[in-house]
Amino acid sequence: MPTYDYRCDANDRVIEVRHGMKESLATWGELCECAGVAPGDTPLASPVQRLATGGQVVKRASLGEADAPACARPGCGGGVCGMS
Repeated sequence: MPTYDYRCDANDRVIEVRHGMKESLATWGELCECAGVAPGDTPLASPVQRLATGGQVVKRASLGEADAPACARPGCGGGVCGMS
């Protein structure tokens, strides 16, 4: 399951959670429930927004394509990103 970062404007906290690609969280209460954290003093109805964050590096071997060319970008780590 992919990970996503969400930010709450009411308390300026960023929390990383895992959920399905079709899911989206809209409130601090939903985010806290998904992450398993206590909401504290922030109202549960406070809006949150999903941040645009980078993806994880995928290794060729994990894709089953051992012969696929690695990414040539400096610092890529050898992932097959198609951006070479």
